[in-house]
Amino acid sequence: MDLDVPRGFELGVATSSWQIEGDVAGRGRANWDDFAERPGAIVDGSTGEPACDHVHRLAEDLDLLGWLGVDAYRFSVSWPRVMPEGTGALSPSGLDFYDRLVDGLLERGIKPAATLFHWDLPSTLEDAGGWPARDTAYRFADYAHAMGEHFAGRVDRWATLNEPWCSAFLGYCAGYFAPGRTEPGASLAAAYHLILGHGLAIERLRDAGARNVGIVLNLIPVISESPEMDAAARHVDGVQNRIFLDLLAGDGISDEIRTSCRGLTDWGFVRDDDRAVMSTPIDWLGENYYTVMRVAPLSPTDVHAIGQDVSMFPGCPPLSFVPRPPLTDMGWEILPEGVELALRMASDSLPGIPLWICENGAAVHESTDATGIHDPIRSEYLEDHIRALLRARDKGFDVRGYYAWSLLDNLEWASGWTKKFGLVRVDPATGTRTPKDSAHWYRELLSSRSPEPPRS
Repeated sequence: MDLDVPRGFELGVATSSWQIEGDVAGRGRANWDDFAERPGAIVDGSTGEPACDHVHRLAEDLDLLGWLGVDAYRFSVSWPRVMPEGTGALSPSGLDFYDRLVDGLLERGIKPAATLFHWDLPSTLEDAGGWPARDTAYRFADYAHAMGEHFAGRVDRWATLNEPWCSAFLGYCAGYFAPGRTEPGASLAAAYHLILGHGLAIERLRDAGARNVGIVLNLIPVISESPEMDAAARHVDGVQNRIFLDLLAGDGISDEIRTSCRGLTDWGFVRDDDRAVMSTPIDWLGENYYTVMRVAPLSPTDVHAIGQDVSMFPGCPPLSFVPRPPLTDMGWEILPEGVELALRMASDSLPGIPLWICENGAAVHESTDATGIHDPIRSEYLEDHIRALLRARDKGFDVRGYYAWSLLDNLEWASGWTKKFGLVRVDPATGTRTPKDSAHWYRELLSSRSPEPPRS
């Protein structure tokens, strides 16, 4: 264990509500529940029940976190669990679950880091138009304020949204994620209203006394494989990255995006006075880094990588995505040095904002024998990315923490149980938790750090 993790550098793990919680009867209905009922929407037919049965196995999972020795735990609040109709009355049982989660973390000396929206929108709001409808942004701000009032004194860090690109473009353009719509114009409105909702929520969280408020993006470096693909790469970068960074920076929708997506929308949802709200200052910015995108001329021999398809980029010209081996089980190129490219995008667009890597991990081949669950590729992946992150920190990037994805094997969205990212195996039939070799590796890393010196 030769990683020299600096004192005070935060190490944790992350999960999300719909992927692990289960207990569907104990909450309102979510768009992912509706989506999961569509034949073929989730490849193995999995639904949100029981998932990892986290609601009923909370004490066991808290003990796993304590055993790992993490500094912080990033979880997401299920909007329909605490506010079943998306607006109005709060659920006492939903609040009680998160009370027990947050208090259990604090009792173990683990910082709670809460994400307010990790893609599970209440079905009532989806039915009313979802994120393409402006009103959803205001309902999200109301929900954020309610959570801030209830948890502000106990949650260490807040994220408004997780990966708004996925919500907007996988959900409303490609139809690959809930709600399964294939409406490119609506997806652009969704992206805009997600950042509007973020800005409104930041204000409402602070009004409620919340501290350390920010947002988590999935900035993916886009690499052109030849000069003739430079324009196509700029378009992919614009939809994947720039649209969100520009809105957060107060620059609005760029002329380049407006031009490349002409014919898909009249941009009537854009209002000049939204800019100040969208660019409300944040205390920190999260980046979920997994891979890069390589853009090449259109070819019939594409390597399939989940999340890399022209259908997910409104207005996209013909092209192919060509990840280079080695690849994860998701088809994603393993390129640890790409994390610095992502950090540079973030710091150039939003200078002076502290950065966290809020997700990083891999679905990889595993083997099991009498001695344990062996996933050496995952351990190597984590080590290489943490090492690259520390190199970037040494170069001056203000990176303050790292969260491995994920604590548990879980429902990998449209891939169901077929892709496993967990440090801890979860048996889908029994719910039994078994730490993998990577969990033992991460625990050793956590325990090997020198303790922080006492404060004077």
